[in-house]
Amino acid sequence: MHPALLVIDVQKAFFEINPATTQSLNAAIEYINAAIDLFREKDLPVICIQHSDENDGLVPGYAGFDLPEALKVLPTDLHIIKTYSNAFNKTPLLEQLHALGVDTVIITGFCAEFCVLSTCRGAEDMDLEAIILRGSLASLTQEHIAFVEAVNEVISFGALRAVLA
Repeated sequence: MHPALLVIDVQKAFFEINPATTQSLNAAIEYINAAIDLFREKDLPVICIQHSDENDGLVPGYAGFDLPEALKVLPTDLHIIKTYSNAFNKTPLLEQLHALGVDTVIITGFCAEFCVLSTCRGAEDMDLEAIILRGSLASLTQEHIAFVEAVNEVISFGALRAVLA
């Protein structure tokens, strides 16, 4: 297994939707940051994926597009900007993963039932192993997180740490 960590759409604008979304994102960031630390410790790629949509003001240079300060993504990490739910659609993500020798993506982020699920399916369509990190998803609705975890391959942080040892 040659994994990369995908951090999808953890952007400031999404914290402003409602208090439940803010709480969901804050809870997910704890797991995402732990995974980032683990991937850095193992010298494995961390890839930050950000959604861009001019109609919603989600464009580079606008505050809502930016990452929250609590997220441990670095400027030196690979950054991909997407305009579709599936992060593989019309982006260089697959080419970057191939260049890094990645065959497995560990998926985290927002919104579980939209961009995370679409990217998970997109990864599988590209013959990559796609695995959700349990606890690392955020959503508008908690039940959607449970659904996405139920219909995909999932790994706990402890199991991920053991596998990457």
